[in-house]
Amino acid sequence: MATTVSDRPGYGQLLRTPGAWTFLLPGFAARQPFAMLTIGIVLLVQHTTGSYGSAGAVAAVSGVSMALFAPQSGKLADRFGQRAVLLPGVLLHAVSVSALTVLALADAPLWALFAAAVPTGASIPQIGPMVRARWAALLGATPDRPASPLMSTAAAFESVTDEFTFVLGPVIATALCTGVHPAAGLITEAALTLVGGLFFAAQRATQPAPRSAATTTEPHASALSVPGVRVLAVAFLGIGAVFGGMQVSLTAFSEEIGHPGVNGVLYGVFAAGNMLAGIACGAIAWKSSPRRRLIVGYVALTLTASGLWAVHSVPLLAGLGLLVGLCIAPALISGYTLVEALVPATARTEAFTWLTGAVALGQAAAVTVAGRLADAQGASTGFLVPLAATVLALLTLLALRSRLTPRLSGRTVARGIGHREPVTVD
Repeated sequence: MATTVSDRPGYGQLLRTPGAWTFLLPGFAARQPFAMLTIGIVLLVQHTTGSYGSAGAVAAVSGVSMALFAPQSGKLADRFGQRAVLLPGVLLHAVSVSALTVLALADAPLWALFAAAVPTGASIPQIGPMVRARWAALLGATPDRPASPLMSTAAAFESVTDEFTFVLGPVIATALCTGVHPAAGLITEAALTLVGGLFFAAQRATQPAPRSAATTTEPHASALSVPGVRVLAVAFLGIGAVFGGMQVSLTAFSEEIGHPGVNGVLYGVFAAGNMLAGIACGAIAWKSSPRRRLIVGYVALTLTASGLWAVHSVPLLAGLGLLVGLCIAPALISGYTLVEALVPATARTEAFTWLTGAVALGQAAAVTVAGRLADAQGASTGFLVPLAATVLALLTLLALRSRLTPRLSGRTVARGIGHREPVTVD
């Protein structure tokens, strides 16, 4: 149940925060890898090998590598500062993507592509969590001031920005790979990461103080030690599987019907539904708890994903893809909202990177399995992957929902655009 809010701090006020634009613009460019990399790898490797299975496997290696290294990157950024992690990271990423591209175009053996995919995924900069940390440094509570009411507006803004990235990135990568050159998507991804990451790292004024230089009375603990974070990670694995399964299966479907260019349109419609739902969720003052919204969102996601495999026309697939996209954002935003109530402040950046890594891992597994199914049985069978993953994640949520109880009863957490709500247990 929800009611709209008309007297909340808005985006305009948030974006007038001194220093905000200095990290938002380069941050937007530098966060594109997560949205562009997988589809860029799939399209290039499929072009050079003729196999969606091989393409999905290479993309999966990069995704698994990211999932394993993202939390470590978050820990290092908290301890030594974002700049110290970003500068070597974006340089390594640009070199690694370049090596992977050259090897693919040279028809290198699959093991060589796997070897290049490891540092490619490991070096993806964790810009989203870093931007959230900068908002917290600008607007969060300190010994000298209370938290700004704009903190929750910033949380909603970042969620919508993430959704917009998933709208824009795959569409750009697909258009470049199909309209310019199969390697153009990866080359552009590497360039955006390098330029955006270097400019982002240069903005020292808004960088949070490293933990070693900061004073805090709250003991540091690993985010993964919180049971609720582990449950959310499983839920986000399912969401990642939807992204990966949709990317590969829509690509295979477009090739199967002889219109590869329609892939960008289909995925864009799916991602647009995701973004629009994110905006709508932020515009509502929810009376139900984030835990309940997460479960309801997952039920809806599972139901909509169940029909993908049976659809064989472009208009129907676009319509159903839109519905699937509309169901993703509520689940994502509810999960991220729960983190603030479940995790101590000293471990929240790490918690966000665990969830980001879980999405990457689910995406990696899905592109591998969906790619092999598409090779062996046709594009439609690839759509069974999002269905199976969401069913398993939903069952986990239902069985372990008690672990999503907030640490502190009655704690107030960010809900959306300029509104805060008490976390309730249902």
